[in-house]
Amino acid sequence: MDQQELEAYFCSLDRSFFIDSDIKKCAALDRPLPIGFGQTISQPSLVREMTRLLAPEKDSKGLEIGTGSGFQTAILAKMSAKVFTVERIEELMEKAKKRLEALKFSNICFKVGDGSKGWPEYAPYDRIMVTAAARVVPDELVSQLAAGGRMVIPVGPPDLQELQLITKTDDGAIHTNTVEMVRFVELKGQYGWTE
Repeated sequence: MDQQELEAYFCSLDRSFFIDSDIKKCAALDRPLPIGFGQTISQPSLVREMTRLLAPEKDSKGLEIGTGSGFQTAILAKMSAKVFTVERIEELMEKAKKRLEALKFSNICFKVGDGSKGWPEYAPYDRIMVTAAARVVPDELVSQLAAGGRMVIPVGPPDLQELQLITKTDDGAIHTNTVEMVRFVELKGQYGWTE
Protein backbone atom coordinates (compact mmCIF):
# COMPACT_ATOMS: atom_id res chain seq x y z
CA MET A 1 0.00 0.00 0.00
CA ASP A 2 1.25 3.44 -0.89
CA GLN A 3 1.14 5.66 2.22
CA GLN A 4 0.68 8.81 0.15
CA GLU A 5 -2.27 7.24 -1.62
CA LEU A 6 -3.82 6.27 1.71
CA GLU A 7 -3.30 9.76 3.09
CA ALA A 8 -4.75 11.43 -0.01
CA TYR A 9 -7.86 9.26 -0.02
CA PHE A 10 -8.27 9.53 3.74
CA CYS A 11 -8.21 13.33 3.55
CA SER A 12 -10.67 13.36 0.64
CA LEU A 13 -13.25 11.19 2.44
CA ASP A 14 -15.97 13.28 4.12
CA ARG A 15 -16.56 11.71 7.53
CA SER A 16 -19.88 13.56 7.90
CA PHE A 17 -21.24 11.47 4.99
CA PHE A 18 -21.09 8.44 7.32
CA ILE A 19 -23.06 10.07 10.15
CA ASP A 20 -26.86 10.51 10.11
CA SER A 21 -27.73 12.48 13.23
CA ASP A 22 -27.12 16.07 14.31
CA ILE A 23 -23.71 14.79 15.50
CA LYS A 24 -22.76 15.34 11.82
CA LYS A 25 -21.55 18.82 12.78
CA CYS A 26 -18.86 17.20 14.95
CA ALA A 27 -17.47 15.05 12.12
CA ALA A 28 -14.28 17.10 11.78
CA LEU A 29 -13.30 16.46 15.42
CA ASP A 30 -10.68 13.78 16.08
CA ARG A 31 -12.86 11.80 18.46
CA PRO A 32 -15.22 8.82 18.35
CA LEU A 33 -18.87 9.71 17.71
CA PRO A 34 -22.09 7.75 18.34
CA ILE A 35 -23.84 6.19 15.33
CA GLY A 36 -26.71 4.53 17.24
CA PHE A 37 -27.27 1.10 18.79
CA GLY A 38 -24.46 1.72 21.29
CA GLN A 39 -21.91 1.81 18.45
CA THR A 40 -19.42 4.49 17.42
CA ILE A 41 -17.47 5.74 14.44
CA SER A 42 -13.82 5.77 15.55
CA GLN A 43 -11.73 8.92 15.63
CA PRO A 44 -10.04 9.58 12.26
CA SER A 45 -6.49 9.39 13.61
CA LEU A 46 -7.12 5.86 14.93
CA VAL A 47 -8.76 4.73 11.67
CA ARG A 48 -5.71 6.02 9.80
CA GLU A 49 -3.30 4.28 12.20
CA MET A 50 -5.15 0.95 12.08
CA THR A 51 -5.23 1.05 8.28
CA ARG A 52 -1.51 1.83 8.18
CA LEU A 53 -0.81 -1.14 10.48
CA LEU A 54 -3.00 -3.45 8.43
CA ALA A 55 -1.18 -2.35 5.24
CA PRO A 56 -3.70 -3.58 2.66
CA GLU A 57 -2.37 -4.01 -0.86
CA LYS A 58 -4.02 -3.77 -4.26
CA ASP A 59 -4.38 -7.55 -4.50
CA SER A 60 -5.45 -8.07 -0.84
CA LYS A 61 -8.61 -9.93 0.11
CA GLY A 62 -9.75 -8.35 3.35
CA LEU A 63 -12.20 -9.23 6.11
CA GLU A 64 -13.68 -6.47 8.26
CA ILE A 65 -15.43 -7.31 11.51
CA GLY A 66 -17.83 -4.49 12.43
CA THR A 67 -19.02 -2.52 9.40
CA GLY A 68 -20.55 0.19 11.58
CA SER A 69 -20.98 3.39 9.58
CA GLY A 70 -18.94 2.10 6.62
CA PHE A 71 -16.17 4.71 7.05
CA GLN A 72 -13.37 2.18 7.64
CA THR A 73 -14.92 -0.12 5.01
CA ALA A 74 -14.57 2.60 2.36
CA ILE A 75 -10.89 3.04 3.12
CA LEU A 76 -10.23 -0.72 3.06
CA ALA A 77 -12.15 -1.12 -0.20
CA LYS A 78 -10.18 1.69 -1.82
CA MET A 79 -6.89 0.00 -0.87
CA SER A 80 -7.82 -3.67 -1.49
CA ALA A 81 -8.98 -5.97 -4.27
CA LYS A 82 -11.97 -7.26 -2.29
CA VAL A 83 -13.47 -6.63 1.16
CA PHE A 84 -15.85 -8.92 3.05
CA THR A 85 -17.51 -7.01 5.88
CA VAL A 86 -19.65 -8.42 8.72
CA GLU A 87 -21.99 -6.40 10.96
CA ARG A 88 -24.35 -7.83 13.59
CA ILE A 89 -26.84 -4.91 13.52
CA GLU A 90 -28.89 -5.10 10.34
CA GLU A 91 -29.99 -1.45 10.32
CA LEU A 92 -26.37 -0.23 10.54
CA MET A 93 -25.39 -2.61 7.75
CA GLU A 94 -28.18 -1.39 5.47
CA LYS A 95 -27.20 2.25 5.99
CA ALA A 96 -23.51 1.50 5.42
CA LYS A 97 -24.32 -0.50 2.27
CA LYS A 98 -26.29 2.41 0.79
CA ARG A 99 -23.46 4.85 1.53
CA LEU A 100 -20.81 2.60 0.00
CA GLU A 101 -22.92 1.92 -3.08
CA ALA A 102 -23.39 5.69 -3.46
CA LEU A 103 -19.58 5.96 -3.48
CA LYS A 104 -19.60 3.46 -6.40
CA PHE A 105 -17.76 0.63 -4.62
CA SER A 106 -18.32 -2.73 -6.31
CA ASN A 107 -15.67 -4.79 -4.49
CA ILE A 108 -17.46 -5.15 -1.12
CA CYS A 109 -19.48 -8.16 0.08
CA PHE A 110 -21.83 -7.57 3.04
CA LYS A 111 -23.08 -9.98 5.70
CA VAL A 112 -25.26 -9.51 8.78
CA GLY A 113 -24.08 -11.91 11.47
CA ASP A 114 -21.72 -12.77 14.31
CA GLY A 115 -18.40 -11.24 13.31
CA SER A 116 -16.50 -13.09 16.02
CA LYS A 117 -16.81 -16.20 13.83
CA GLY A 118 -15.42 -14.37 10.79
CA TRP A 119 -16.71 -15.39 7.35
CA PRO A 120 -15.28 -18.88 6.79
CA GLU A 121 -16.81 -19.45 3.34
CA TYR A 122 -14.36 -17.03 1.72
CA ALA A 123 -11.29 -17.64 3.90
CA PRO A 124 -8.37 -17.31 3.97
CA TYR A 125 -7.99 -13.52 4.10
CA ASP A 126 -4.79 -11.57 3.52
CA ARG A 127 -5.94 -8.83 5.92
CA ILE A 128 -8.41 -8.85 8.82
CA MET A 129 -9.56 -5.62 10.48
CA VAL A 130 -11.54 -5.91 13.73
CA THR A 131 -13.26 -2.72 14.88
CA ALA A 132 -14.66 -3.99 18.19
CA ALA A 133 -12.80 -5.21 21.28
CA ALA A 134 -12.46 -8.90 22.10
CA ARG A 135 -11.75 -10.42 25.50
CA VAL A 136 -9.23 -12.70 23.76
CA VAL A 137 -8.22 -13.09 20.13
CA PRO A 138 -10.87 -15.25 18.38
CA ASP A 139 -9.42 -18.59 17.23
CA GLU A 140 -11.72 -18.50 14.19
CA LEU A 141 -10.21 -15.25 12.95
CA VAL A 142 -6.65 -16.52 13.39
CA SER A 143 -7.53 -19.66 11.44
CA GLN A 144 -9.05 -17.56 8.63
CA LEU A 145 -5.89 -15.43 8.30
CA ALA A 146 -3.79 -16.39 5.28
CA ALA A 147 -0.10 -17.26 5.52
CA GLY A 148 1.76 -13.96 5.27
CA GLY A 149 -1.40 -12.17 6.47
CA ARG A 150 -1.98 -9.38 8.99
CA MET A 151 -4.77 -8.77 11.50
CA VAL A 152 -5.40 -5.65 13.59
CA ILE A 153 -7.62 -6.16 16.65
CA PRO A 154 -8.27 -4.49 20.04
CA VAL A 155 -7.95 -7.09 22.84
CA GLY A 156 -8.59 -6.77 26.57
CA PRO A 157 -11.11 -5.79 29.27
CA PRO A 158 -13.92 -3.21 28.86
CA ASP A 159 -12.11 -0.12 30.13
CA LEU A 160 -8.92 -0.31 28.05
CA GLN A 161 -7.56 -2.67 25.41
CA GLU A 162 -4.31 -3.38 23.62
CA LEU A 163 -4.37 -2.66 19.90
CA GLN A 164 -2.62 -5.75 18.56
CA LEU A 165 -1.02 -6.42 15.21
CA ILE A 166 -1.10 -10.15 14.56
CA THR A 167 0.93 -11.60 11.71
CA LYS A 168 1.05 -15.14 10.35
CA THR A 169 4.27 -16.32 8.74
CA ASP A 170 4.36 -18.44 5.61
CA ASP A 171 4.81 -21.54 7.78
CA GLY A 172 1.78 -20.64 9.93
CA ALA A 173 3.55 -19.23 13.01
CA ILE A 174 1.64 -16.43 14.79
CA HIS A 175 3.35 -13.27 16.04
CA THR A 176 1.61 -10.63 18.17
CA ASN A 177 2.76 -7.04 18.72
CA THR A 178 1.01 -4.54 20.99
CA VAL A 179 0.94 -1.14 19.31
CA GLU A 180 -0.91 1.12 21.75
CA MET A 181 -3.75 1.25 24.27
CA VAL A 182 -7.24 1.95 22.91
CA ARG A 183 -10.89 1.83 23.93
CA PHE A 184 -13.48 0.20 21.66
CA VAL A 185 -17.05 -1.06 21.94
CA GLU A 186 -17.49 -4.75 22.66
CA LEU A 187 -17.19 -7.51 20.10
CA LYS A 188 -20.42 -9.38 20.85
CA GLY A 189 -20.58 -13.14 20.92
CA GLN A 190 -18.31 -15.82 22.31
CA TYR A 191 -15.28 -13.54 22.49
CA GLY A 192 -16.95 -10.50 24.09
CA TRP A 193 -16.90 -9.51 27.73
CA THR A 194 -20.46 -10.66 28.37
CA GLU A 195 -22.08 -13.96 27.51
